Amino acid sequence: MTFITVILLAGAMFLLAVTPGPGVLAVIARAMASGFRPATLVICGIVLGDLVFLMLAIFGLGALAAALGELFTIVKYLGAAYLIWLGIQLWRAEPVAATTTPQPGGAASGHMMTGLVITLGNPKVILFYLGFLPTFVNLQTLSTADILIIATVVSGVLGATLLGYAVAAAKAGKLIKSEKAQRAMNRAAGGTMIAVGGTLAVKG
Repeated sequence: MTFITVILLAGAMFLLAVTPGPGVLAVIARAMASGFRPATLVICGIVLGDLVFLMLAIFGLGALAAALGELFTIVKYLGAAYLIWLGIQLWRAEPVAATTTPQPGGAASGHMMTGLVITLGNPKVILFYLGFLPTFVNLQTLSTADILIIATVVSGVLGATLLGYAVAAAKAGKLIKSEKAQRAMNRAAGGTMIAVGGTLAVKG
């Protein structure tokens, strides 16, 4: 891969990552409700899911992914149910007094699982990579170094873009002090998470 190809790939990945979608909405909801650190774990799950699909595309396993369509369907519905449950928990969460330490909002594994199921519950992501990458590189002639570069670009750009959303949302959450405003924020975040789960469930 040439330097120009890497720059073009990074630029295109940024434009795709910055576009609001289920992952972005989930990161914003978690950052506003629980803070920056839990949101970073959600981001790790999203990036991990993208890397799984990226490797499937690079190693020509698109047919295998298609054969596992029923498994992806099961993951999709389980993931949707999990996200809706999280949304209900956020909706019902009580406001945290300004003098207390913010609650972490769940285990680290739970936050990562949130991000992972958002990606793995959408098998169209692999179709995106199968159609996106060939416009920049020949998938049949990639070297090990090329694969590492692509994985680094995808994870770096996607992660950095989502972190930007997380920082902004976490700062917005910290500015909210009154119990009424916090309750409204929790319900907005919970409603967003429920909407993400619902979208995942009905998405074809």
